[in-house]
Amino acid sequence: MASVTIRDVRKAFGAVEIIHGVSIDIADGEFVILVGPSGCGKSTLLRMIAGLENITSGEIAIGDRVVNNVPPKERDIAMVFQNYALYPHMTVAENMAFSMKLRGADKAEMAARVEKAAKILGLTHLLDRYPRQLSGGQRQRVAMGRAIVRDPQVFLFDEPLSNLDAKLRVQMRTEIKELHQRLKTTTVYVTHDQIEAMTMADKIVVMHDGIVEQMGAPLDLYDRPDNLFVAGFIGSPAMNFVKGHIDGQGFAAEGGFTLPVGSAPAASAGRPVVYGLRPEHIRIDAQGIPAEVIVVEPTGSETQVVLRTGGQEMIAVFRERLSARPGETIPIVPTLANAHLFDAETGRRLNA
Repeated sequence: MASVTIRDVRKAFGAVEIIHGVSIDIADGEFVILVGPSGCGKSTLLRMIAGLENITSGEIAIGDRVVNNVPPKERDIAMVFQNYALYPHMTVAENMAFSMKLRGADKAEMAARVEKAAKILGLTHLLDRYPRQLSGGQRQRVAMGRAIVRDPQVFLFDEPLSNLDAKLRVQMRTEIKELHQRLKTTTVYVTHDQIEAMTMADKIVVMHDGIVEQMGAPLDLYDRPDNLFVAGFIGSPAMNFVKGHIDGQGFAAEGGFTLPVGSAPAASAGRPVVYGLRPEHIRIDAQGIPAEVIVVEPTGSETQVVLRTGGQEMIAVFRERLSARPGETIPIVPTLANAHLFDAETGRRLNA
């Protein structure tokens, strides 16, 4: 196992720079997820760690060794790809042992490592099958098994669950997290799915347009997003944003209604701000502002409701069953302790 240090790394294709001075410290044994929308640079950064992309400037170190000019095969990493990348003419056992075979390992060692990895991943009964005889989830386990057999210092995962159906993705999330807890190998994992990031990571790095917007523990990013982008990206359903300004009564929304504010920055009266409120932090209260019910979406454990007030739409999530129907009006209030204020111009978080 080893730490991974990324220092002011930049990547340009010709005159176009797509990674703009990224710095990340990944501790030994940590599970770090790079998350962001398509095109934000997360997969390119992962490929630079792996040595599959050259670094334009900056420095990447694995452990105490700077690996900028070290070939991928000498970096002691193992990568799990989105499309599994299994050899179709090889059995499961042969696929898992292939990297060791290239290194000239003896047959007894290869067999022992393959057997151990297969036992961990529940593949023992599939060792003689070929990839075409496996389900998507089984193929992904084989790809993970091939990485485990190498016993690397760092695991790299590039959107490994995106080809699986929703139910299997949930199952594989649990298995990958459990695998990390067992092996404690440093892991860097790329995904565009913020639910994967929230449920699996020790630390999340949110990327956007080639920069790091924020990094930290999942619940820290959820509870205290640094800016509008992180606030809107982390969380499902997404945070509600209401435009307006601070006045003597609190937050005056553009729609002509007022929302309470716990603490506003000094000298902020009249300042254009964005009021952020997560759907689960809206509650029904007789003293609240009236909101028209637009759509009701019951899921069983909770009810998701699209509301409109003052011409602005918001999404609320209620744990209790809701009898209101579209067209009716319900009184709502925010949970004040969970409200957020952002500067309308810069997008930066305002309240402490």
